[in-house]
Amino acid sequence: MNRSTPEAVRLVASNEGRREDVNEPVRIGGSDTSTTRPRFRAIARPGRFDYSSEVRRVAPSTTGEWSQGRGVPSRQPRLGFMANPIRFIMVGGFLGAGKTTTLGKLAAAYQARGLRVGIVTNDQATDLVDTQTLRGQGFEVGEVAGACFCCNFNELTNTVAGLEERQRPDIVLAEPVGSCTDLVATVIQPLMRLYEQKFSIAPFGVILKPSHGRKILAGNERSGFSPKAAYIFRKQLEEADFLILNRIDELSGEQVDDLEALLQQAAPGVPIIRLSARTGMGLDALLEMLDQRGDFGRRVLDLDYDVYAEGEAELGWLNSSLHVSSSDSFSLDDLLLDIIARLRESLAASSAEAAHLKAIGLWDGHHAVANLISSDSEPTLSLASDCQTTQAEVVINARVATSPELLTELVASAVEQACAAVGAKAEFRQTQSFRPGRPVPTHRFAAED
Repeated sequence: MNRSTPEAVRLVASNEGRREDVNEPVRIGGSDTSTTRPRFRAIARPGRFDYSSEVRRVAPSTTGEWSQGRGVPSRQPRLGFMANPIRFIMVGGFLGAGKTTTLGKLAAAYQARGLRVGIVTNDQATDLVDTQTLRGQGFEVGEVAGACFCCNFNELTNTVAGLEERQRPDIVLAEPVGSCTDLVATVIQPLMRLYEQKFSIAPFGVILKPSHGRKILAGNERSGFSPKAAYIFRKQLEEADFLILNRIDELSGEQVDDLEALLQQAAPGVPIIRLSARTGMGLDALLEMLDQRGDFGRRVLDLDYDVYAEGEAELGWLNSSLHVSSSDSFSLDDLLLDIIARLRESLAASSAEAAHLKAIGLWDGHHAVANLISSDSEPTLSLASDCQTTQAEVVINARVATSPELLTELVASAVEQACAAVGAKAEFRQTQSFRPGRPVPTHRFAAED
């Protein structure tokens, strides 16, 4: 995209979103077979796709308008005018940074103030652990699945409209895909310009993930990710109005100081908040920052979309849902931890760096969540159920620097071994495994003068 064009540019994807490479082998379910077919970021609707890739100039507008014939289907946004704007709070950060935990704490804090809160989660595919986790905490959650917010902007606004139909939120908390950047130009600026009367935009905060952040910001060649993936990590920090140094409860005071110094070098002059989303330490400072009004959302990136796309495509992406059953009762918490631990071991043996592994188990009102945020960390139970059961629904999300095919095999093996250890069997319902496609934003605005 030509950044030198003086006019603000709006990208309008006629089939909004992003498309994977055509004819990419894809493993379906627990099967050993692979199919070759075009892959898209949303469920295909016959007759709705335009497979052409040309960019064409269309009727002039005040912004300068382009149409690109590729992507996923979109619906026209259906937000209406509202006298009291919705406060829109988006919190970004790399995979495993702690966005979901942070949003859960923010939602509870706002509800304690008597405010109505809606949450919008986002992923490249369906079966998102984050959505289930937040709904399990009693929050009203909408999900944008099949593409990131920037590439499925109309679905983001439609999802907010859906939240309004169920309850009129005072605040909408939005969690973007952890491998996405350029969110100021493709989400915040479009909301400010196209829905100025609808939304009040909060300062855009980005969470630092200490485990990978320390290595990447210090220039450690053994960070676990390629320079192109590290490029995305750095660009996420660059566009933030403020930065959040999370997981301080897991670090020594010296480690926190060192990380803050690295952040100051990477983003000079940008405010930094120290936070433990798990314990709530620093939450008041975060709330105070998000309450600010001012000239925010203007740090539009100078971004190389080729490097961005290649960096994202280095990650294998897997969402899998399954049913576990046994004649004897088993601990749901222990099963999830065992699945993640076995997967961690097999990934390490394959020299595959884990960006984030998550598993949620649900049954009869109980739910548990297990996580792994890097290959050199230990699996943790972020939410315990204390549930003994003979069956459960399980969803696994894995974001790993490896091929989708290998990731699918390793996840299936870890699940089967963990289930066998407690005398249970796993029936895979659905597995989506792929590499993210090239970003094709619906809109991209430069900051106004």
